[in-house]
Amino acid sequence: MRLVVVSNRVTIPDRHEKVMAGGLAVALREALEQRGGLWFGWSGAVSEGSPTQIRQVQHGNVTYAVTDLSEAERQSYYLGFSNRALWPLMHYRLGLTEFQRSDYMGYLGVNRRFARALAGLIKPDDLIWIHDYHLIPLAAELRRRGVTNRIGYFHHIPWPAAEVIDALPFSATLIRTMAAYDLVGMQTEVDARNLIGGLVSLCGGRTDGRRVRLGSRETSVQAFPIGIDVEGFRKLAAASVRQAATPLRATRESLGERKLVIGVDRLDYSKGIVQRLEAFGEFLRNHPEERGRVSLLQVAPPSRSDVPEYAELDRQSDEVAGRLNAQLGEFDWTPIRVVKKAYSRKALAGFYRRAQVGLVTPMRDGMNLVAKEYIAAQNPADPGVLVLSRFAGSAQQMGEALIVNPFDSHEVAEAIRTALAMPKTERIRRFERLYALIAATDIDWWTRQYLLALSGDKPSAETLAAGGLRKEPRAGARRAGRGEASAASSPPSEAGVGKMSAGSRGKRSAAGGSHLALVRP
Repeated sequence: MRLVVVSNRVTIPDRHEKVMAGGLAVALREALEQRGGLWFGWSGAVSEGSPTQIRQVQHGNVTYAVTDLSEAERQSYYLGFSNRALWPLMHYRLGLTEFQRSDYMGYLGVNRRFARALAGLIKPDDLIWIHDYHLIPLAAELRRRGVTNRIGYFHHIPWPAAEVIDALPFSATLIRTMAAYDLVGMQTEVDARNLIGGLVSLCGGRTDGRRVRLGSRETSVQAFPIGIDVEGFRKLAAASVRQAATPLRATRESLGERKLVIGVDRLDYSKGIVQRLEAFGEFLRNHPEERGRVSLLQVAPPSRSDVPEYAELDRQSDEVAGRLNAQLGEFDWTPIRVVKKAYSRKALAGFYRRAQVGLVTPMRDGMNLVAKEYIAAQNPADPGVLVLSRFAGSAQQMGEALIVNPFDSHEVAEAIRTALAMPKTERIRRFERLYALIAATDIDWWTRQYLLALSGDKPSAETLAAGGLRKEPRAGARRAGRGEASAASSPPSEAGVGKMSAGSRGKRSAAGGSHLALVRP
């Protein structure tokens, strides 16, 4: 059974490529190579006129099939409806949501064109896996063209409550297209419940609690919290101690013995970067004894700079950092460093390892893998502390972090103080449980569990007992959360961590329950 992956953007690997960056792209490529398959999507290029050509490149066991967009399609499908309507709406930012009918028509048109091109490449027994909000209606368009294969969809960002998504014109029409999927994957149980609630309240579905009846198909909606390559990231961080990348060496030299708080995010309003800077400033004002002893490094590579809201965020972050540095800094100490460039995974792993506090405080996030990367990078004998927003999907799993409300700058400030002052025994205890959890639900587990469900195979008893990994976090910076791994290991050493991560691959329990949406008239 061949696997067909569809994503908004597809990068064809260079034939001379030796090492690919980690994350989702690697996991999907490995799944495709194992099964043999096709990866279809936008090339990232813009062509004149109306591009229809599909370019195919064979790389190992995988065929990459890409197409360009026209400038009009880029403006309506990508910059318009996807990024100025769906993105802010899905992140509960109604005030930033901009809807244009022409953008919506362009969005539907690109999905229709993609379906037309993809339908001719699909074989009868292919398993089709579609990714993210750019391509919500793609399965419905494929069904219109007679495709009967099993089709799955994974939604990487939050799915809001029905009352929020209902603010979008044509929301019921868009949500109804989800019924064309056999499996819809969400990051959290909250997202899964929100989608089912929308199918019921906005589309006239009928429910008996765990079942929604709508249309003529059956659709399963499940939570599959995405993970990272824990072992690979741990090795990068450990290697940084022996051979540091240039940026890390410079950071170590400039910091000296000072402690480091780190934040790493794309420059996006959903990440709460400006609010995070203000909270760090409040921490320093409330605790003047910490001035000169700790600095914040915020890595924020720009994104979507041609969208006005992002250009304004770029300006605001510079203004806030400059103001706080002027007010609180000394001639030999800069409290806040904001670096607006991307770093390699190796460099980031080293930064995480050096930082005593990982400050991950998005205003809303589907999962937020920085939180998991920070834990994976820590020294088991002397780990740092994760401060995590309650509105990140990862907070539903990682209750041993210090869980905070990012809208409350005082709470975030006090969490920073708590993290910096936390005794080593407490830091190790929290780290062990967090590491055991992310190792048990890494990127390989996520890919395997999703494809198992999409292929129609019944989950194992361990999968059905999954909910134990996903507890509601406690609010408040000073309290330990309740999310614990079902079988936390003994304190991992540098060698032991790797062994635990690798050994967990064959006997993991899943981290999410399921909902079944039955789609019938």
